[in-house]
Amino acid sequence: ILKIFDYSGSGQVDCFIVTEYVDGVTIQELVNEHGRLPSEIVSLIGRELAHALAYAHELGIIHRDLKLENVMIRRDGTVKLMDFGIARFLDEMNLTLTGALVGSPAYMSPEQARSSGSDVDTLSDVYSLGAILYELITWVAPFKAATTHDTLQQVLESKPLSPRVLNSAVPVDLETICLKCLQKERGRRYSTAGKLADELQRFLDGVPIQARPVSR
Repeated sequence: ILKIFDYSGSGQVDCFIVTEYVDGVTIQELVNEHGRLPSEIVSLIGRELAHALAYAHELGIIHRDLKLENVMIRRDGTVKLMDFGIARFLDEMNLTLTGALVGSPAYMSPEQARSSGSDVDTLSDVYSLGAILYELITWVAPFKAATTHDTLQQVLESKPLSPRVLNSAVPVDLETICLKCLQKERGRRYSTAGKLADELQRFLDGVPIQARPVSR
């Protein structure tokens, strides 16, 4: 997670945050330059992001805006998760942005797309990380339409295409991991970001993953 060294504090006229400098590129820029990334690289990125989310979730914080632009790869290969600007504390009872769309539609979980955010929890971040993995191995988002409304309708009602339909080189186990994250019913996703990280490590180690293929 991006390190913060200082901030302006409350009651200041000019607000600022001082963070570490990341010498690298966002994964959006990486994809724009190189296209589809190898499955092993995608899994490494996903594993590091899952560990970062697990740490944030343990502190009671949901990111709520995972997307390609909010992840950077440092030149030494370190993955950095950024922009917790709309993060929410798990014990917060009321969301101040009532009625506002909070997040990026193409990466939103169904529960985030349909509500004001009152029932969004850590599993929403698991879904959004699945959407990132999906896009990295297929080069397209699981759901994306001409308008925000149509994109949200797809998130709520449609099933994503199998990644292997879009890229036959995707390993079956990595496809299974992606589709499990993207389940519309929260109870069918990985129950924690830590378990998702463990599953990606199994894939990288070349041992069988625990999830079963998702029925289409």
